[in-house]
Amino acid sequence: MRSDIGRKGRQPLDVPPNPACAMITTMSLALETVERMIAAIETGDIEGVKSCYAPEIVVWANFDGKARELDASLRLLDWMISATSDRRYEVQRRIDIEGGVLQQHVLHATVAETGKTFSMPACLVITVRGDRITHIDEYLDVSVMTPAFEA
Repeated sequence: MRSDIGRKGRQPLDVPPNPACAMITTMSLALETVERMIAAIETGDIEGVKSCYAPEIVVWANFDGKARELDASLRLLDWMISATSDRRYEVQRRIDIEGGVLQQHVLHATVAETGKTFSMPACLVITVRGDRITHIDEYLDVSVMTPAFEA
């Protein structure tokens, strides 16, 4: 649809900035931040994950109901990275939501000690402020990976 129909001389319209456009930029930054975090986990880069986190981050997980602050969350990720020889996230949905990002994925990984693989569906509700993640609600079923750890 042409915006100059009915106007003489086809001059550009003086349109004030649209606040929704600024929000799109922020949402894109949120998606990029989550993408960086996931890529860092896949490559085993704990410092890369930490660079995506705000110092006050809280990561809550449904499987134990615990809310972990920065250091505890990084220790858990470090355990998962050291316990697996490779990790790949099959992202099924990553969308902007108010205040952050919703991601549904399947984590495919190989347990380093046993060589067995597992595929664990999960959903993350991620709060992002600027380019830092401030909160993650993680929904997953850890029993899916348990057999892969058994000798």
